[in-house]
This record gives sequence, structure tokens and C-alpha cells, in this order.
Amino acid sequence: MKQTFSWELLHGAVSRRGWLAGICIAAILAIGIGPAGSVRAQTKPRLSGEDYAEILQLYFKYPIILDSGDAEGYADLFTEGGSFQNNVGRAALIAFVKSRPATTVRHAPLTPIITATPEGAKGTVMNMFIDVAKTPAIITRVSQYNDTLVKTPQGWRFKTRLNGSARNGLRCSLPHR
Repeated sequence: MKQTFSWELLHGAVSRRGWLAGICIAAILAIGIGPAGSVRAQTKPRLSGEDYAEILQLYFKYPIILDSGDAEGYADLFTEGGSFQNNVGRAALIAFVKSRPATTVRHAPLTPIITATPEGAKGTVMNMFIDVAKTPAIITRVSQYNDTLVKTPQGWRFKTRLNGSARNGLRCSLPHR
């Protein structure tokens, strides 16, 4: 329903119901009407609880699939043209996993921060690299992933994924409040 501000409407409210009613109507209209007189839509992007759960599953699958060497499964975590660093597209993602040397170092991500965007979501997560061959296991390095996520017919997928040192790090791509 389109509303437009009208001084006549305000004047009529004031004369019929008194000045307090007129002020209330003016305040209600001012909140819902933009500079051009049109109703402002609530456009803040939102994610459902189901979206968050599915995105978290994507984050939790990532280290298990990558560390197991499942190249096809790894590529399935991304959109068709998705990218990790400079590896762009399904074939490049598969080649990336197949080219990784065998190692006892595993990815251990912490809980990601996920923020809705108009296109889908942005995520940032710290990751520890743990050498499980050592007793006790040791953290060999810490990094930070910055991600762009989109919802596809197959579910949530990484569109872009960048990894950098947590020390020198990539800047967090999430809005500050």
C-alpha cells in the first residue's frame, strides 16, 4: 500500500482530533515515508535459522572433505564458478586438492561469524592448523578465511574463499556495529 505525506491530512487530523493526534500521525508517516514521499521498504537482508544451520554445516564439512583429499567433494562445496584463492572454477578446485601433498596437519576451524547480504552472506572464520602426528598435537599455524556465500538450488555454497595469515591477515569483511 503506497502512502504519501499530505499536509492536508495532517491539518485535518489536527483540527478533528487535536494537536496530539496530529503529531502522532506526522511521526508515523515520517517513519514510513522516504524523501520522495514513497513508503520505505525494510530491505535489511536476513537469514533464517535454517539458512544459518545449513551454512554452519558447509563450514563444518569443509575441513573434513579437504583434509580427506576428496577433490570432487571439495569442489561441491563451491558454486560452479566458485574460487579458493586463485583457483577459479570446478576443474581448478579439483586440481588444487589433488595437488596437495599428504600431510598430518589438519584444519580446525573455530565458529564462523555469518552476516546476511543482499546476495547471500559473508562469513569470516579463524582456522587453526594442527599437526596430529605430534604427541600432544600442536598448532602449527593460524589463519583467517573471508568468504562470500550464496544459496543455490543445491544449498548454500562458497562463491569466493580467501585465506590469509591471522597475524597479517585479511581484514574482516563484516560490517562493524
